[in-house]
Amino acid sequence: MVLVIDAQVAGISGDMLLSALINIGANKSKVIDGGYSIGNYLKGSKIQKIAFEKTVKHGTEATRLILNIKEDSHERKGIEIQDCILLASDKIGLSEQAKVFARESIKSLINAESKIHGEPVESVHFHEASSMDTVIDIIGSSIALDDLKFFSEEIISTPVAVGGGKLDFSHGMVSNPASAILEIFRGSDIIISGGQAKDELTTPTGASLLVNLAHRCSEFYPLMKVKSIGYGAGTKDFDGFANVLKIVKGESTRQFQQDTVQILETNIDDVSGEVIGLTIDKLISNGAKDVTVSSAITKKGRLTNLVSVICDSSSVNALINTLVSETGTLGVRIRSSNRYVVPRILISVPVVIHDKSFTVRCKIAKDNDVVKHFKVEPEDVKSVSGSLDISFKDALELISSEVKQKLHLK
Repeated sequence: MVLVIDAQVAGISGDMLLSALINIGANKSKVIDGGYSIGNYLKGSKIQKIAFEKTVKHGTEATRLILNIKEDSHERKGIEIQDCILLASDKIGLSEQAKVFARESIKSLINAESKIHGEPVESVHFHEASSMDTVIDIIGSSIALDDLKFFSEEIISTPVAVGGGKLDFSHGMVSNPASAILEIFRGSDIIISGGQAKDELTTPTGASLLVNLAHRCSEFYPLMKVKSIGYGAGTKDFDGFANVLKIVKGESTRQFQQDTVQILETNIDDVSGEVIGLTIDKLISNGAKDVTVSSAITKKGRLTNLVSVICDSSSVNALINTLVSETGTLGVRIRSSNRYVVPRILISVPVVIHDKSFTVRCKIAKDNDVVKHFKVEPEDVKSVSGSLDISFKDALELISSEVKQKLHLK
């Protein structure tokens, strides 16, 4: 199955995502009960009402979150919100994948504020995101995603509308999108666009949830048979469009995914192996999908190395600059190539190795919704290997055994 989070018109917020998940079929009682059960975990907050109701936004019927909270504090350290979420994740019995999702979502918020204000993570203060609202959005969405078993599906985001104009918030007037939104999306694959309103369409909480949920971003829906649709309403009303987040669940109609990549090639015959090794590292860090170096013979019997780089169009200029500056090559060939790839998703899996907890990223490939293959990200294996002072080979074997158990593989 495949899930499309369609935020290209009205953007995304935490309550819109949670409401859309309820609308598409998540157990409403489970989410509400889970929300009430964490009411005492954040000092100074008291949940008075959690409910979901039907509403109509510009002709579209959708589900809306009703949340009444009594707040005694309007500013908290981000770490307080994080501790509340981590405690709630354990107490209500979320799956390991849901726990990782909740934890990484609040970390994205805190890290963005830390980066913007130049403060250590432990000192970051939340203003707009300091309420129990943030906890309910993150924990509620985690419960709903768990209930729908969406963590094991391929999740695609459309480009995200962020709005425009200016915003007044705790630090004064800023242009929209605010710095927190840009920082959260920075480094992700999510594409943003202004949208149709001079207002905030995407919130920091919504952005944090999305970057930790979507596996990739696409301007177009994949080939799919539509099975169900969820509509989650925001609180604002706009002229000209429905303030609604749309989630579409479908069945993929093809075994392979098709995309187009760029292939860069150049011959280099006067640099050392050390230079080539460094160049490969820099190409990968600048966006190359893969780099291959093979030996060849050119004119006059000269030995040469053929460097071949696979990349997206957006990375071409940076990679050409890297090739020229690092190797001194005087020319780079470029061509487009269509390719078919086995559908895969990147998931985070918590593991315990030698009584120490880690979170590793795994690429998994499916066939008819059954996990057939997985590969642990090498950088995470290196991290575990270094932390435990064991060989890469031993670390990989131990991690793979744990992952197989978590994914229920034989």
